[in-house]
Amino acid sequence: MWLVVFVVAVSGIGAVIGMNFPPGPWFETLQKPWFQPPNAVFAPVWTVLYVMIGVAGWRIFCLEDEPGLRVLWGVQMGLNFLWSPVFFGLQTAGWALVVIAGLWLVLVAFIRLAWREERVSAWLFMPYLAWVSFATALNGAIWSLNRGA
Repeated sequence: MWLVVFVVAVSGIGAVIGMNFPPGPWFETLQKPWFQPPNAVFAPVWTVLYVMIGVAGWRIFCLEDEPGLRVLWGVQMGLNFLWSPVFFGLQTAGWALVVIAGLWLVLVAFIRLAWREERVSAWLFMPYLAWVSFATALNGAIWSLNRGA
């Protein structure tokens, strides 16, 4: 049952944040890099990733003595959920780049620690790290292209 709670909570909060902070008119006016995917790509990708993040969270919270993994999982969720309000809500690509760079670092730390203690969770975070790496490059390119805007 806790597995369902984790997956529904992570996916549900992600969906609520996505609905409350959509790309909108400001985003449409920004210059985008050549590798910007269509907006329709993001929801399906995040849906799959949120399921994987929820499963990993459930797995590490079932472990008896892994407070480090629990803290890192919680911090990455906080940074993940903060990015959209900073980028789309505050319309600040620069500060969003700081948030996503922090998220990237926390994901690397989580994977390194989980690799020793809970390898399945480390594997579940690999696609997430790949996507956040791409998103960091995208965020950085948008910030760079629009610094005067």
